[in-house]
Amino acid sequence: EVQLVESGGGLVQPGGSLRLSCAASGFTFRNYDMSWVRQAPGKGPEWVSAIDSGDAGTTYYAGSVKERFTISRDNAKNTLYLQMNSLKPEDTAVYYCARGGHSHVVVSILEGSRDAWGQGTLVTVSS
Repeated sequence: EVQLVESGGGLVQPGGSLRLSCAASGFTFRNYDMSWVRQAPGKGPEWVSAIDSGDAGTTYYAGSVKERFTISRDNAKNTLYLQMNSLKPEDTAVYYCARGGHSHVVVSILEGSRDAWGQGTLVTVSS
């Protein structure tokens, strides 16, 4: 059974930083592209970032987070990370870890599917 468990969310002031983690189990983590997706209050899911499979995976970012967020993975620990810097109030959302790259996640969002997503962790950016 695929399990993805996010952690690291919380309340942070604008300009602050947080690091999210996603512990993966039930599949061969290193063989899969992985993504972060977020859903702000009252809005639909938004793809945030992805990393290719393997040990030197290429990374991809939505324009809204580029140069502020960094995705990474530790295949030995089966863990995905998202380092978030220079946080803004508009970054407030539930952040989900998802198995699959950008294209796969976008299709999932369009189909209304959350297969192989975690339960999410809430990030609130507010003073």
